[in-house]
Order: sequence, then structure tokens, then C-alpha cells
Amino acid sequence: MERVAELRARLGADVFQKVAGDEGPHRRERIHAAPGPRWFAEDRPIRVVHGDASMFVGGLRALLLQSLHPLAMAGVAGHSGFRGDPWGRLARTSYFLASTTFGPDAEARATIERIKAVHGRVQGVAPDGRPYSAGDPHLLEWVHIAEIDSFLRAHRRYGSRPLDQEGRDGYVADTARIARELGVIDPPETEAELAARIEAFRPELAGSPEARSTARFLLLNPPLALAARVPYALLAAAAVAMLPTWARGPLRLPYLPLAEATVVRAAGSAVTAGIRWVMSP
Repeated sequence: MERVAELRARLGADVFQKVAGDEGPHRRERIHAAPGPRWFAEDRPIRVVHGDASMFVGGLRALLLQSLHPLAMAGVAGHSGFRGDPWGRLARTSYFLASTTFGPDAEARATIERIKAVHGRVQGVAPDGRPYSAGDPHLLEWVHIAEIDSFLRAHRRYGSRPLDQEGRDGYVADTARIARELGVIDPPETEAELAARIEAFRPELAGSPEARSTARFLLLNPPLALAARVPYALLAAAAVAMLPTWARGPLRLPYLPLAEATVVRAAGSAVTAGIRWVMSP
């Protein structure tokens, strides 16, 4: 049992380091141990979803879905540096989610202001000639709804405590608070509104070469040690299986309904359960 506990602790520390980066322990202290009021009470749905291992699947799905907006993709390709430092970007994203979901008000607001300052510098011209700005409320809305739709769907399928309808609506309403702070105008506040917003964006979406290149990088060429590639491949397969069929063609991703409903779903459940186990106290 002692060896199992040691293995569990080591694996958990490895996963945490990948997700949170070298500053993770210090940031965790600031987020969870610092006194002060929080944006969300402990029983709020956002804490349930964002504290679950299903976020690993949802995060990958979100990146794939977000890439379908050519202007959002142009901003990522031109400014994020995700290929050169994907783990750094992951650490910054996880810090944003953790600080706004669990952190004290001062930490959450400071994080929001840093992100808004970065957005102010991210602007340019997309390959199709259209100008873009990361601070554009319309683009911010797409990034937001693609993200929370992915987190919510992943939690519904792989979460340890799936939410009922009231809880899912509550999650969308909770995340709307953060979206407004970032500059999104009138974000959705129910699951039905979220689905309608996703549908409304579809005419703007397309599979650009940059989006397909990003999908190949995320799914086939992640910078991982050999031992981590199998569990990552299972997470990636689970993420692709949750994409709507209309999103797969533009990214040239397969649709295998029988395998996805059986083998992929079982594998996704197993790997998320494994992550949950190694990262639990």
C-alpha cells in the first residue's frame, strides 16, 4: 500500500506540474489559502465542473472547436506561441480558470486585468484580409461559448458528479459572470441559450489551414514523453468524439460512431478516472 501511495503521489505531482507549471504550488497557495470573499460559493456548479478531471477532455475539445473561427485562429497562430510553449499556455489557462473559480476577489480581478491587457496587444490581419482584435466582444463571445460548451459536455459525460438541468443552467450562469468581466456582452445564462449561440456562430466558422495544422499538433504531435502518449491519445480521442459532426469535416477529423460510443467512451472514462485518482488528496 505504501508503494501505491508513493506512486499515486508522484503521478499526481507530475500531472499538476504539467498543468500548473513551475509556479503552480505558489499559485495554489494564493488561490486556495488566501483569505477574502470569492466570486462563487462552495456549492456553485462552476466549482463542481472546474474541479473535475473531465476538464482535461473538455479543454482539448474547446481548443479544437475554437480554432474553427478564422479570426480567433489568426490571433492564436500569430500571437499565442502555443507551439513553442504549449505547457506555458496550459499553465496560464489553468491559472485563469482556478483564480476566477476558486480564488479570492482580488486574485480573480488581477487575473482578469492581466488578460485584458494581453488582449489589447493581440491584433492584426487574418490570412483572408480581415482585421482582428482579441478584445473584440464578438470574438471573446465565441471563445467563451466554445470553452464552456466543451467543459459542460465533458463533465456531463465524464464527470464524477454529473449535473442535473438546474445545475447545468447554473454553470452557464456562473461562467457568464466571468465572461462579462472579460468584455463579453450579454453572454448566455442557460444551457439552451448556450446551444443557440453556438448555432448562431456556425455561418462564421471554417476549417482554415491554420486550424487543421493546430488539430494535427494537438492530436498527433504533442510534446510529451513516450509514457504519457497513450493516456493523452485516449483523452484526445474522447475530445474528438464529443465534437459535433459539423465541426469534424472542416478539421478533417474522422467520425466513427460505433467505436466512439463504445471503445472511445470507455477509454475516456478510464483515463479521467485515473487522473482523478492520482490528483485526489
